[in-house]
Amino acid sequence: MAEIAKEVNGGDARDLHSLLSSPARDFLIRNNGEQVKIESLKGKKIGLYFSAAWCGPCQRFTPQLVDIYNELSSNVGFEVVFVSGDEDEDSFKDYFSKMPWLAVPFTDSETRDRLDEVFKVRGIPNLVMIDDEGKLVNENGVGVIRSYGADAYPFTPEKMKEIKEEEERARREQTLRSVLVTPSRDFVITRDGNKVPVSQLEGKTIGLLFSVASYRQCKEFTSKLEEVYQKLKENNEDFEIVLISLEDDEEAFKQDFETNPWLALPFNDKSSSKLTRHFMLSTLPTLVILGPDGKTRHSNVAEAIDDYGVVAYPFTPEKFEELKAIEKGKLEAQTLESLLVSGDLNYVLGKDGAKVLVSELVGKNILLYFSAHWCPPCRGFTPKLVEVYKQIKEKDEAFELIFISSDRDQESFDEYYSQMPWLALPFGDPRKTSLARTFKVGGIPMLAALGPTGKTVTKEARDLVGAHGADAYPFTEERVKEIEAKYTEMAKEWPEKVKHVLHEEHELELTRVPVYICDKCDEEGQIWSYHCDECDFDLHAKCALKEDANINGDDAVKEGGGESQDGWVCDGNVCTKS
Repeated sequence: MAEIAKEVNGGDARDLHSLLSSPARDFLIRNNGEQVKIESLKGKKIGLYFSAAWCGPCQRFTPQLVDIYNELSSNVGFEVVFVSGDEDEDSFKDYFSKMPWLAVPFTDSETRDRLDEVFKVRGIPNLVMIDDEGKLVNENGVGVIRSYGADAYPFTPEKMKEIKEEEERARREQTLRSVLVTPSRDFVITRDGNKVPVSQLEGKTIGLLFSVASYRQCKEFTSKLEEVYQKLKENNEDFEIVLISLEDDEEAFKQDFETNPWLALPFNDKSSSKLTRHFMLSTLPTLVILGPDGKTRHSNVAEAIDDYGVVAYPFTPEKFEELKAIEKGKLEAQTLESLLVSGDLNYVLGKDGAKVLVSELVGKNILLYFSAHWCPPCRGFTPKLVEVYKQIKEKDEAFELIFISSDRDQESFDEYYSQMPWLALPFGDPRKTSLARTFKVGGIPMLAALGPTGKTVTKEARDLVGAHGADAYPFTEERVKEIEAKYTEMAKEWPEKVKHVLHEEHELELTRVPVYICDKCDEEGQIWSYHCDECDFDLHAKCALKEDANINGDDAVKEGGGESQDGWVCDGNVCTKS
């Protein structure tokens, strides 16, 4: 923020009128065509809302901003000005029709482009808070609105500091009541709608389950947690769970909650978002444990529930030290057979469908490949892994790879496996669950390397294959150090910084970048890049340092730039210029 604030609020600062007007226009518009003079914004805090109809994250954020606007605009001096990134006027009008605030006319593309440049808009939705003199107040309006809503008004640094200090005080003085009780509610609910006073939960160990019913990971975890919950109830443990649903669909919330045996906050309870901040939520599902005193005992035991089930209770530091010692003992005793043999399941499949005994693989370097046909990154990675596999096999016959499928049906498994030259667990094999737990597979594709003794060498073999190919074999720490030394030596004579005609705005700095696409030759690069962090620009060393680096590079620059819809990439909560 400091950099933008310096530019906007510094010597070249513009007043509000010059920011929002043009030589032919001194007004903004409403969606009914009404013209509103820019001078009428005097005395108000203004949000410049950079958004577009084609942007999915924008479409999701706009209703939230509408709610905040309606809450604030009638009570305090707050206004929003829509700065459209739409491609055509019809899209603009349709999108603007859902907005109760003002906009820069779509026809004034010059002002819209200028505002993009002044506030360095690189992604949307983007909400920039300014005062009535055009000075920057807060450049992260989207994050502030998502986190704090109307409570953050007037969005100034002083207000944000006040909020942060209040949050820290709340953490220090935390009790069960401060977490679950609000001025308008002192109860939680059962699945049949009955109210349970929070006072009845005091003195118990409480699990706060943050979840979204429609997320697959949450569904899978909930079924495991229900088993643990029922066992603890059978053992008469003083334990209770309160669901804090982050689901935005009430019907989905009801369908999920009515199948679960625990308590919950009411749907869409306003304290839910406050609690996600209070407990610094970073992933879903999350199960926060509060001790009988209401203090946080553990910030998230979801992984422990997955790994150990009811054995992890009561989730104390002492219990986790005990479990850590057990886990360490298992790792030290780990062999290929302890991983892959379970009762009569003592084999994997060969390409011809024959059973290959696990005992025949003992003493080899093994890769375990967790993957699935439905997963696009897996399908993108598999062809590269096939090439690497063949190269390693040519060098060392004492090497093998085993595919561990997350496919949803036999047909998908068969089609995907037909592209692979290695071994596999049979489709639906129960050993997959224990292997996924052992290697803590949180996402696919995932590649774990085992040494000749069967012990884990690394769980990050996918990154090593991506960066170094077959050269990374056998994926040991020693081999990684050898590769690091080689790359360090390689770059010893290269200049630290270069200028290049394809990127005249900034110097390019020699930087370690695991994998990138060279902006000159469009080929993949690894490890060393001449890189501009601000612009996300990369050149191979060979492209940056070759003798003709100063030739006219116009024909190497892609046409069109990043101003159109096709020049944007939407991911999660933001669309960014590619």
